Formats: sequence, C-alpha cells, structure tokens
Amino acid sequence: MSELKITGIFAGVAVVLAILAFLLSPGRITPEAFMDQGEPFFPEFTDPNQATTLEVIEYDENSGAARPFNVTFKNGLWTIPSHHDYPADAKDRLARTAAGVIDIKKDDYRTNSVADHEACGVIDPLDQSAPGMTGRGSRITLRDEGGGTLADFIIGKTVPEREGFRFVRIPGENRVYASRMDLDISTRFADWIETSLLEVQADKIDQIVLDNYSINERTLSLEPGEKIDLRYKDDLWDTRSLGRGARLDTAGVRALARALQDLTIVGVRPKPPGLSASLKATPGSMEMTQSDQFSLQNKGFYIARQDGRLLANEGDVKVHTADGVIYTLRFGEVLYGSGLEVTAGVSDESGESSGQGQANRYLFITCDFDNSFFAEPAKPASMEFQDKPDSLLTDFDRDCREQHRMYQQWERKVQTGRETADQLNARFADWYYVISEDSFKKIHLSSAELTKEG
Repeated sequence: MSELKITGIFAGVAVVLAILAFLLSPGRITPEAFMDQGEPFFPEFTDPNQATTLEVIEYDENSGAARPFNVTFKNGLWTIPSHHDYPADAKDRLARTAAGVIDIKKDDYRTNSVADHEACGVIDPLDQSAPGMTGRGSRITLRDEGGGTLADFIIGKTVPEREGFRFVRIPGENRVYASRMDLDISTRFADWIETSLLEVQADKIDQIVLDNYSINERTLSLEPGEKIDLRYKDDLWDTRSLGRGARLDTAGVRALARALQDLTIVGVRPKPPGLSASLKATPGSMEMTQSDQFSLQNKGFYIARQDGRLLANEGDVKVHTADGVIYTLRFGEVLYGSGLEVTAGVSDESGESSGQGQANRYLFITCDFDNSFFAEPAKPASMEFQDKPDSLLTDFDRDCREQHRMYQQWERKVQTGRETADQLNARFADWYYVISEDSFKKIHLSSAELTKEG
C-alpha cells in the first residue's frame, strides 16, 4: 500500500473520530450550585407593604440562649410582643426593612458544606442540635397579615475583604452565599418606639415642683424632705423655696426643663390590669388589690396609710405646662442590668434578673388637667348680635360678640388641655417605665444643685 494511500486512510479516520467526538461530546457543564447565582432569595416577595410581622432571633453566646425580638401589626395596632405588646412606631421602619430584604440576592455561592457553617456564622440560633455556642447567626423572618412567611433567612458574619457583604443561608438548606445587603435590622427596643416620654417642649413648661420626700417602708409613711417650687414668669425662672441670700441658678433650671423634654424610655413593664383600669377610670384615686400593692411595692411605689396617696421611694416631680397639663413623675426602685433584662424584664428562661449591669430606675407617671389654669371669661350678656348684619350692630352688640369670641377661645383651650391630659394619662396608665440613672440625676435635684454661688 502506497504511503499516500496510508496517509489518506489516517486522515479519514481522524475526520470520522472528530465528527463522532463533536456529536457525542456533552455540553459545557455548569455546577448546579452556581445556577441560581444572582437571583433574589425570595422572588415572590415583591411588595414591602405586605410585611406586617418582623421576627429577629439572635443568640447570646454568654448565656447560650436564643433572644427573640418581634414587631407585629395586630388588632389595628403596631406592637412589640417581645416587650409585653408595647405600642410600636413601626410601619415606616418595617417597610424599609422589608424593601431591603427584597433587594437581597444570591450574589456569590460560597459553600455547600455544613462543616463551613460555623466559620461563616450561619448556624441557626434555634438549632438545639448544633454543638457549641459559637458560629450562630441572626435569623430574620418576615410574615404577612395572614401569618404566611414572606422571607426567612440567617445572616452570618461579614465577608472578608468584601465591604457590604454578609454570609447568608436559608434555614434547612446547606448552601451559603455571600450577599450584598443594606439592612438596618435593629433589635434595640428604643429604635421601634416613640422614645419621648412626656412629649413636652421645654419652652412649654412654666412650673416645676420638686418634692424630695422619702418613704418609711416599715410604716409606709411619708418622711418630708425639701420642696422646691420653680416658676417661669416674665421670661424668667424664679423661686421662693431657697434659703435667705441664696441665688437661683437659672441656667440649671433651664437644663432641668430640657432634661424633662429629653426624658426617654429605656424599658417598660406592664401594670396589673386592675391597676391600669383604675388609673384610666379615675385619675388620682385607685382601688387597690393585694396583688396591685405587691406590684407597686416591688418597684418602689406605695399607698400612704394616712391619706391613700401614691408615693414613691425617691419623691416626685410635678411639671406644669402652658396647656394646663400637669405631669406627676414618681421615682421608684433602682434596677440593674442590660439588654432585655432592662427593656423587658427578661434575663433568662426563668425571667429572673441578674441584678448586675448599669443602674436604671422605675418611673410611675400620671397626668391631670388643671381646671383653674385658664381663667373663665365672662359670657356675653346677649347673643342677639348673631342675628344682625354688621351694618346694624351697636357698640353693645360688638362688645357681646368679642366676649363670645373670647369665651369660645377659652373653651377650646380647656377642651384641648383636657383631651391632651386624658390621652397621656391613658397611655401612662398601662405601664411602669424604666429610665436611665443619668436621666434621674438630671431631674431629681436638690436646692444645693439649683443654687448659684455669689
């Protein structure tokens, strides 16, 4: 066989093999793990306003316990179930959080190995079978009004050298992704509520009365202390409560008014239902059960045996405003702690406080309206001006019309003041508040602290 023929045979075989290889070779293989890269985690969740419940579960490595925080819309109100259903100011914040969740995508597949979950910090905080206390992430769940799950995922550690990226895993799945996210999922109680406690501006305060009495806890009797009556008149704070020759530190009084304006909520505890109902029904007078009295005394508040007044361990402060509203702030026991221990009164599964951490203080607030604050003007002697055109009005008619205008103005002021006091008192009636010790010290002042040298 000639060399040329042999070469042709090899060439033909090569062509056939090439054709067979082309026909029989598989397509380009893409690992299944990468097929969903770039897709949203929750493609059916597109409307942030669908979300009516947010649950965040974090893990406390020190105590080995999962810590839940919830915000939900229920019976027409936003509330925080993890904090005794305290009213939340949550609609806009939850919508922003939901929008951020919708934007999360599976940007970068990282691992499919359970062994990597601890290093990525995506172990489910609710997983009781997982060994150890480290490597657990925060589990975020969003639900709709019917309780259906819109999103459920675990956020882990930040991704090294990739700013804005976190490790993310879906509960029940092994895959871990690196995802860019811009989420402000706060579990701070203060971030979800109206923290301004009194809702009063400093320039609206025209009288502050500090009553620094104390309580004999054995006899439940009041032991008088100094009483300081501060009044704002003609653009100046003044008092007659200081000793002869003492000068009032007006800058200190202005700072006190600002401290009242800035007084914020650190935590809350619910009052017994009977006590709350009594406070709402008749401000200033309460029918006390033994359980109610125990609740009060546990937090540093007492009913005086002599006259039935509600007293507090560390005295009280009365705050009068230009609207005729009177706040009474009663300062009770000190409590120590941090986190849920302070904000909700929960420290462990038994609900007992550790008694350690930063100092805070219980506060009991009531609110009334001073019916004599706005002097009632004289009523018009006649209302005949209402049936006359302006051209026929006499001087007497015009005087009556002006008196009527002044009387209506007085009625509006009184109505507004009463409604404001009623609304505030209804809100205060349900709760013992917790404030910081720093806030307490700025408000609970002595005459020495309000006296200027020289």
